Amino acid sequence: MGAWVTAFSAQASDMSGWLLMGLPGAIYIGGMGNIWIAIGLFIGTVLNWNLVSARLRVYTQSTHTITLPCFFEQRFGDPTGLLRVVSAIVILIFFTIYASSGLVATGRLFESTFSVKYQTAVIVGGAIIIAYTFLGGFLAVCWTDLFQGSLMVLALVVVPLLAYIDVGGIKPISEAMTLKGIQKGLIGHADGSAIVAIVSSMAWGLGYFGQPHILARFMSAKSLTKLNKSMIIAIVWVFLSLGGAVIIGFVGIGMFENLAVTEGEHEKVFIYMINEVMHPWLAGIMLAAILSAIMSTIDSQLLVSSSALTEDFYQKAIRKKATEKEVVLVGRICVIIISVIALILALPGDETILSIVAYAWGGFGAAFGPLVLFALFSRKTSWQAALAGMAVGTVVLVVWKQAGLSQYLYEIVPGFAANCLTIFVLNRFTEQTKRKILKQYDEVVKTVAAKELSEIRAGE
Repeated sequence: MGAWVTAFSAQASDMSGWLLMGLPGAIYIGGMGNIWIAIGLFIGTVLNWNLVSARLRVYTQSTHTITLPCFFEQRFGDPTGLLRVVSAIVILIFFTIYASSGLVATGRLFESTFSVKYQTAVIVGGAIIIAYTFLGGFLAVCWTDLFQGSLMVLALVVVPLLAYIDVGGIKPISEAMTLKGIQKGLIGHADGSAIVAIVSSMAWGLGYFGQPHILARFMSAKSLTKLNKSMIIAIVWVFLSLGGAVIIGFVGIGMFENLAVTEGEHEKVFIYMINEVMHPWLAGIMLAAILSAIMSTIDSQLLVSSSALTEDFYQKAIRKKATEKEVVLVGRICVIIISVIALILALPGDETILSIVAYAWGGFGAAFGPLVLFALFSRKTSWQAALAGMAVGTVVLVVWKQAGLSQYLYEIVPGFAANCLTIFVLNRFTEQTKRKILKQYDEVVKTVAAKELSEIRAGE
């Protein structure tokens, strides 16, 4: 992929309906206290592009791998295939949950726009998304992400600007926040709970290191030179998009008196805002931006899930000599199965978009984030340590969530920490000794360092 396609595809597939619905809704009900989510996401984006993108691009080329599970297997020298299989299972589970958040967002969008029942809207949206995903593969998804990402950032810049003018500036917003008792400062009560709340919100940034659909874009970049240009484009895109989503939430406080949280109405603040400030014809285009955000993420998730099942499980464990036609058929069946399960999870509509995304996002961050970082920056990490770390991180995250402890601290924090600690401890007893793996690591580090040095000299 070229620089623009890589950047827009990485970020459009990252920012789903939660960016245009979930995050503005969180700001609408929580004010400045929830702005830490956006700050954490921005920092996570910057670190992901700076720390991970170049090394992962070189490493996956060196190991001849195109999926994250296969990369883990080759990078850590796992002779059992367990790393690949367990990684594929984790991907299928959490992407199914993630996809359900997109269908919830689709249901609420269609419900508001076409005045149909929420359940009907979810089913129609699911059918459209399955058909859309069947029309193309990875290349088509990346190119459509370029146009969808452009529409998303346009909507996130234009709509809040018009709404801000319409509402009358800062004063009405500030008065509405006071009237509703919404937090105005970045820090609420200066105590331990405030610090834990900030850590929980900013911890969203940790999730970036383990998102397969984003990391796949780094792998597909045409060259390191293109990747460096992509990083600049992506960071600007994210800054504008997150900033626009936050402003939508704040302006919505002054524009709409009471959007019910129990019915998920607060996550429709952007939809109501579009209808309030835009001409119907232009409003239709802006509403399409929300659907673009949803579809640009779901199609990527479904394709990565399909690859995990076919490339990392079916071809390696069940049918090693499967034909290309057979692999495509199995991949499409996988897309249908995941979509149907996600649709069933989305039908009740009793959870917020942001809460569903938080679980899936945290799952990938806790399971894969440390593995990616240790793979790229720890020379002697063994496959045993990587496998144990992934298993412990995932289990801790799930148990933390099911025990109801997420209300105190976002589950990605203990999951990520447990994964890192497990790998660190086991590396003391089972460090990497295979010469081929160690030599490959040294070559990757040397290649990236040489590229960075040449860029510094070119800048001088």
